[in-house]
Amino acid sequence: MTSRPGLRQLVDWRAAFWAGIIAGIAFFLLQMALTARLLGTPWVFARMTAAMALGRGVLPPPATFDAGVVAVAIALHMLLALVYSALIAFVLHRWGLLVGVVGGALLGLALYAINYWTLAGLFPWFLDLKSGVALVSHVVFGALAGGVYELLEVERFVPEESA
Repeated sequence: MTSRPGLRQLVDWRAAFWAGIIAGIAFFLLQMALTARLLGTPWVFARMTAAMALGRGVLPPPATFDAGVVAVAIALHMLLALVYSALIAFVLHRWGLLVGVVGGALLGLALYAINYWTLAGLFPWFLDLKSGVALVSHVVFGALAGGVYELLEVERFVPEESA
């Protein structure tokens, strides 16, 4: 953490973007792998994600590969990862790597709660994935987004506005 009296640290949006890309890819791959292990196919998570934009018609069965569905799932998932990573960067950008990782993990836990306790009301098929596995995946996403952000961040400061 760098503190400079009379100066306010700015968020590095380039670092937030790359943190979102890296954490988003890691989360998507982790969810696909864990879904494959638990349900026998990796495509369930992709279909559930794509159904947010394409509707329930793309939900399994059968949970097979469909290039269009997977493309929509990746695009939507990465958009959400970028938004969530920007939020994590905005909240944690002042405190350094340790707080980035730990705080990011806690914010990932909060994202899990938001996704599975509120947004699942709009997309109830996600309730089928509400589990310890999903919780861990969200915590890993947050920790990775916060940590990568802090590793890539270029610190810039501006004068504090007088009240």
